[in-house]
Amino acid sequence: MRWKKAIIAGWLCRKEVLYKMKSQLTTLCYVEQGDQYLMLHRVSKKKDVNKDKWIGIGGHFEEGESPEECLVREALEETGLRLTSWKFRGIVTFASEGWPVEYMCLYTADGFEGELTDCNEGTLRWVPKQKLGELNLWEGDRIFLRLLAEDAPFFSLKLMYRGDDLIYAALDGRELERPERCG
Repeated sequence: MRWKKAIIAGWLCRKEVLYKMKSQLTTLCYVEQGDQYLMLHRVSKKKDVNKDKWIGIGGHFEEGESPEECLVREALEETGLRLTSWKFRGIVTFASEGWPVEYMCLYTADGFEGELTDCNEGTLRWVPKQKLGELNLWEGDRIFLRLLAEDAPFFSLKLMYRGDDLIYAALDGRELERPERCG
């Protein structure tokens, strides 16, 4: 009987720790307005893996959320916009030395309501799609932005980093010879 209590107590302790950890499931969305994407320049947090990079909006799933619930919540929290129309474009797997693997649901959104508000994670700006290549982007982001620009069908992209350097990329299970850039 004691061993059962010990197993249950150990399981509950691990379960509590897991609930306190950030989910390794995330969303990222590029909100469209005409020929522009809403971009977030990550400059507010001192310790930020995305420090000084330009990215879309999104974040980590909360307990029990679906990808769409996370997408809508994060968009509202970061921008003040309520998304009304979006499309699930792909799944991106990030692997990096020293970090847990992250699985990101990638979206574009072409419908929203509300007024743009300030974001506590950085500066929001509408950027013409043809100017994205001029921004400080992650190298892997350039790959999926190219796929979005090409209106690629739903895709799976794996990106492996060593520090800030992209060392491996695979699209739909096939290694990319040389990652292509957008812009």
